[in-house]
Amino acid sequence: MSNYEARLSELGVTLPDAPAPAANYVPSVIVGDIVYISGQVSQGPDGLITGKIGADLSVEDGVAAARRCAISLLTQVKAACGGDLDRLVRVVKLTGFVNSTPDFTDQPKVINGASDFLVEALGDAGKHARSAVSAGALPFNVAVEIEGIFQIKS
Repeated sequence: MSNYEARLSELGVTLPDAPAPAANYVPSVIVGDIVYISGQVSQGPDGLITGKIGADLSVEDGVAAARRCAISLLTQVKAACGGDLDRLVRVVKLTGFVNSTPDFTDQPKVINGASDFLVEALGDAGKHARSAVSAGALPFNVAVEIEGIFQIKS
């Protein structure tokens, strides 16, 4: 078990197997020591987390959905690193998309669910640059989708 996975275990998190892409794209691309992870949609053990923040779901629901996206991002990083999560050097940047009503303005609070989790799980390596934007709709009506850029050991 990697050092990062040991910390995740302390937090009660086990990384699932990385799912295959749902269309004509790859889950990750490595360029040098940077890995780009395709957008990960909010999905929990019981399936997709769906709904529009500000109408169907609360900010707290959105925070939980963003946390699930962060877990999926780490799952994809682990897969991109051949199963060795300790190759992760740091989270560079996240771009978070929030399925929200036109008058909803707390997208940063929602994406904090991912940011806070990554810092809790990875320490300083989890600190990152970030964007948090509203989306009128997301695939499968998911609540949140987050893509990430990560630095890894070559």
